[in-house]
Amino acid sequence: MIDLGAVAGEASGDLLGAHFIRALKQSHPRLRAAGIAGPRMAEAGVEAVYPSDKLAVNGYVEVLRHLPELLWIRSRITRYFLGERPRVFVGIDAPDFNFTLEARLKAAGIPTVHFVSPSIWAWRPERIHRIKQAVSHMLVVFPFEEAIYRDAGIPVSYVGHPLADVIPLEPDSAAARSALGLNSGPLVALLPGSRLSEVTRHARLMLDAAVRIRQRHPDAQFVLPAASEPAAWLVRQARQGLDLPLHVLAGQSHAALAACDVALVASGTATLETALFKKPMVITYRVPALTAHLMRKKALLPWIGLPNILARDFVVPERVQEAATPENLANDALAWLADAPRRDAVVDLFRAMHVSLRQNASARIADALEPYLEGV
Repeated sequence: MIDLGAVAGEASGDLLGAHFIRALKQSHPRLRAAGIAGPRMAEAGVEAVYPSDKLAVNGYVEVLRHLPELLWIRSRITRYFLGERPRVFVGIDAPDFNFTLEARLKAAGIPTVHFVSPSIWAWRPERIHRIKQAVSHMLVVFPFEEAIYRDAGIPVSYVGHPLADVIPLEPDSAAARSALGLNSGPLVALLPGSRLSEVTRHARLMLDAAVRIRQRHPDAQFVLPAASEPAAWLVRQARQGLDLPLHVLAGQSHAALAACDVALVASGTATLETALFKKPMVITYRVPALTAHLMRKKALLPWIGLPNILARDFVVPERVQEAATPENLANDALAWLADAPRRDAVVDLFRAMHVSLRQNASARIADALEPYLEGV
């Protein structure tokens, strides 16, 4: 029998889950946890029944392609949890996968906690009804989300964002550069995404932009943190034929962000990380045309990047779909490098954003789960 079941859907969820599992184990050292987990949750003590990268699929077209395997995994993991009957189940992000699973578990009398709200404030607000059926308690990472769930009659706690706790308020850029062995010229971080499909769509786009940046700044260097060896292989394929001083790192996204002057970032959690490191950025994203068409029809906000959503303004450029060209990304990055007052202003904004999200989230999550774990 296990005490806690968990499902994390991708690298960011794996990182978030690892933080609160470690916090729980401080007060419950004998805690037994299992589910769908990545390497960081496994290191924190979660038995990985399936690896989380199996769920790292996004967009309508991609999900359809992987649907049979996803449905098979969800059926098997549902059966596993119904047999183990954990004291509490925690779904970490991955809403399309987790809400169906949570509804089954909740109907069977297993309390379900969901950590990280889907962006119902950005698109598909009707999901709130499905969430109410599936979730016993919602843990949200942004302060404005709390009222949405309270108004819908769903128990909710604002816990802050774990990344705001682990990223320093004042990153040491010089130390990060030194640790990476980089010189003092302009440094641009390229973050094409953690999913292989994202790397496929964004790596060459960013590398072509880097070539254009270097035409204006011959001393510029580029650093690209690859989330996995398969991702690094895709990057090596994409850079063929390009004369570019590119440092491909094994992970180390935080080191890359701490060291850089500006970043080209695929939309997602990495945009928030970039803001927490107080770095100017250009946000970009490409998806298949059909996926983009369907998402645009349901969009509620004019922004896709988390820093812009939190600021309620286009504080950093967004280049999406047809606008995601090497020329646009390069020009936006060059504009940041040329405008020190603009950089200073966005740094001040990101610092205030960081303070508001820095709530000791792991401890708050552990407190929210404590009533379910008495006697463990």
